[in-house]
Amino acid sequence: MSFHSGFVCILGRPNAGKSTLLNALVGEKLAIISPKPQTTRNRILGIINVPKQKGREAGQIVLIDTPGVATPGVHRSGSSLGRKMMSEVRQALEGCELILMIVDAKKKWDRDDAFVLDLAKQAGTPVFLLLNKIDLLADKSKLLPLIAQFQTLHDFKEIVPISALKKKGLDELLSCVLKALPNGPRYFPEDQITDQPVRFMAAELIREHVLMQTHEEVPHAVSVLIEQFEESPRLVRIAAVIYCERDGQKAILLGKGGQMLKKIGTAARLDIEKMVGTKVFLELFVKIKAGWRDSRTFVEELDWRRQLQQIGGPPDPES
Repeated sequence: MSFHSGFVCILGRPNAGKSTLLNALVGEKLAIISPKPQTTRNRILGIINVPKQKGREAGQIVLIDTPGVATPGVHRSGSSLGRKMMSEVRQALEGCELILMIVDAKKKWDRDDAFVLDLAKQAGTPVFLLLNKIDLLADKSKLLPLIAQFQTLHDFKEIVPISALKKKGLDELLSCVLKALPNGPRYFPEDQITDQPVRFMAAELIREHVLMQTHEEVPHAVSVLIEQFEESPRLVRIAAVIYCERDGQKAILLGKGGQMLKKIGTAARLDIEKMVGTKVFLELFVKIKAGWRDSRTFVEELDWRRQLQQIGGPPDPES
């Protein structure tokens, strides 16, 4: 029996729906989601084990979600954080057998989309174009002319209309992806769905609730580091620091009488409890680290792969 497997990179501009697609295909929440740019800052791996079905071979698809790609000069792309995010994108592209370029079907093609396509072309890897958010297209008759328009831009291996949010077209997409992948081994155990440590996912869930509760410059100026993570059968103890850049941002994060921080902490704790399946005691602190986005050293500290090495965990399998 043939078994298809390979690494598949999800590529697109901010808010195109990359993380929503990853979560929908894997069937678990692996990547945080918000309508704000720079929500995804690291490449996130999701593993799909596809059973053999009538007309479809078995296989393992290793999806890699990447930070949103914007034309240079947008979203502080010249900062250490911006450079790190682009490095994450390029590392994902280097090791993949297939690229899923995802675009918002409601929006007109622009220079950001063109920049994403150029990255995909430079990789020299087969590209599927995913027309996302088709559920929001009022006039479905516009879909065929839209596909014809995109066919003139590049020799896409497939053009697949989907709705990641409504999970429409995803079975067809999985079948097409599996066919495009070569015969290969099972890279990860059948019961594994990601390579991310739980402590990193906890930090991301905290950051997600910061993104959801704050506005203007605060979401972009925030990072989260786990300082303590202790697991026992009945309780997980977590101490995390929310870093921001200015006094005003700290005041917003704390809120009047600490109410904002309490709100963020309660919502994050409930999500972390769902993830780990046990009670969680979560302590949050807010600290100012001026200009952290321009600090290469600090930005590197945010990389969970480096954090894992520092606490004596196994080396990154991709390094």
